Amino acid sequence: MAIIASDPLIERSLRVLHDGQARSGAFVASPSFSVYGFGWLRDGAFCAHALDAVGRHTAAHAFHAWAVETIERHRPMAERAVAVLAAGTTPPPQAMLPARFTLDGDLERPDGDEPWPNFQVDGYGIWLWALDAHLGSALPAEWRPAVELAASYLATTWRLPCWSCWEELQSGEHASTIGAAAAGLAASARLLDDPRLAAEADAARAHLLARFAVDGRLGREPGDLRVDGSMIWLTVPFGVLDVDDPVAAATVDAIRRDLVGTGGGVYRYRGDTYYGGGEWLLLASSLAWHEAASGNGADLRAWVRAQASANGDLPEQVTGHAQDPAMVEPWVERWGAVANPLLWSHAMFLVSETAAR
Repeated sequence: MAIIASDPLIERSLRVLHDGQARSGAFVASPSFSVYGFGWLRDGAFCAHALDAVGRHTAAHAFHAWAVETIERHRPMAERAVAVLAAGTTPPPQAMLPARFTLDGDLERPDGDEPWPNFQVDGYGIWLWALDAHLGSALPAEWRPAVELAASYLATTWRLPCWSCWEELQSGEHASTIGAAAAGLAASARLLDDPRLAAEADAARAHLLARFAVDGRLGREPGDLRVDGSMIWLTVPFGVLDVDDPVAAATVDAIRRDLVGTGGGVYRYRGDTYYGGGEWLLLASSLAWHEAASGNGADLRAWVRAQASANGDLPEQVTGHAQDPAMVEPWVERWGAVANPLLWSHAMFLVSETAAR
């Protein structure tokens, strides 16, 4: 933990995470960007994992306790969705468990005439993966019912078209979503000692390799030759593919080639226009995390540090080398400046720094 006391940006990142954690245990995605005033399972799981990485286990535990309580609170919704799917019918997206909740664990109340898609199954996989990593031992008995419910829901829904981790639908099939599901199912199989979930994790992994294969690597969606920065997670940290697996290595090579931008950060995918499609800090840190195993990634970590505001806040993305500069201002007019700070950016920075030391 010596790196905490001697590194101002690490200290600031810890402060941002702790200040962004509600009394409930949830992490707000961004405290200063009103659109992100919710608690995502995905973002929160990475925030909790970052806190675990630096020894702040109490705060991480509080997040997992919030997730358990929230999932239990919405048990009827989850059980209805699983039952309907088991009967051979697909429920509408609004009948599925959401990706984000209020900080108190309630369902979001749609505001205005532009509903924000909320059916994304990857968050449940990422939460189960992070919970398994957090516990490192037996599952508390009082948490078992919520884990069983989340695992059942994930096993039933991972094949369904849904929105991606970027809140986008496109084809509805996303490599990182399937990878997150595989990781979560494998984690829940360990937590629950359930071979059926392990088999389902294997099925998700096989589906990923078959459905998304392209030229010896994986594409972001079936038939899409492009890669996505979120596919880094298939190896580190999810372990769905081994780092030295030829398909994984070719996929990460394509991410390095196609998505590392002129500025030195990492794009989400080619053709992105959200705030012009800038370079994302959390993805630069994700790639640095992956590279840390081979002693590399210092350039990516340095780039992330260079994007910090004067007070040490890390934004979601930077737009100096946006793919479509004409699309920066329309988003600013619509939602305001890029989210800053973004807790997820700080979390991934912390993990990449600890992984490199």
